[in-house]
Amino acid sequence: MLPWLFNFSLPMNESSDPKSNSSRVVSLNDSEATLKVVKEAVIQLWDVINGLTSLRPPKRERYRVTIFGSARTQKDSPIYQDVKWLASELTKMECDIVTGGGPGLMAAANEGSVISDPANRTQSIGIRINLDFEQEVNPFVEEVFQHRTFFSRLHQFVLISNAFVVVPGGIGTTLEALMIWQLLQVRHLDNIPLIMVGEMWSELVAWASKYMVEGQSLLANPDDLRIPHCVDTVQEAITILQKSQAEWRTSSE
Repeated sequence: MLPWLFNFSLPMNESSDPKSNSSRVVSLNDSEATLKVVKEAVIQLWDVINGLTSLRPPKRERYRVTIFGSARTQKDSPIYQDVKWLASELTKMECDIVTGGGPGLMAAANEGSVISDPANRTQSIGIRINLDFEQEVNPFVEEVFQHRTFFSRLHQFVLISNAFVVVPGGIGTTLEALMIWQLLQVRHLDNIPLIMVGEMWSELVAWASKYMVEGQSLLANPDDLRIPHCVDTVQEAITILQKSQAEWRTSSE
């Protein structure tokens, strides 16, 4: 369990008193009243979720890097070997590796983590989404989490990660990259590097700059387009992560 989560008490008030609604009985035959109860319950549920999303776990023992990338890339691809090397080097730096847990570049990252950690001092983690057509968890995942919604899955990535590296990928990878970018933009994440490796991502940022900043109307803050670190190689990503990890080690949270 999470002892840090339950070490507090809340004052009792009308909304938290289980007796406050004890006299409210709605018959299922009354469709209008039933729908009202359901609507109110959903709104209250979202209030609970919003409250829970504000919680952050305490500082962990190891720095964690999430790597987003394509599920379709084959083992004989140069980028597969690059991502495997990246994860291997990060593991030697005593970092945990987090991926979506599937095949392709996710497997490359998890594989790099496992082969560089024969003493099992770090973790190779996969955070999965339950889909009918989704592939099996790759064999290099040591700890797996399963989610039914993309919302909860993304939130776990955010909760457990100290850095994000985006390597070539498709629509899913792009969505993950843009969501992390937005969370950094609105300051829901802070001091978390977002590193984009490869030409496709530098061209995406250039496209955003062309149409959102340099166009006829200013659609974005120019500073926000400097949030991603666009690099050409995984070696450059390592340099950024070494600096970030060093800062993390000296921080109090």
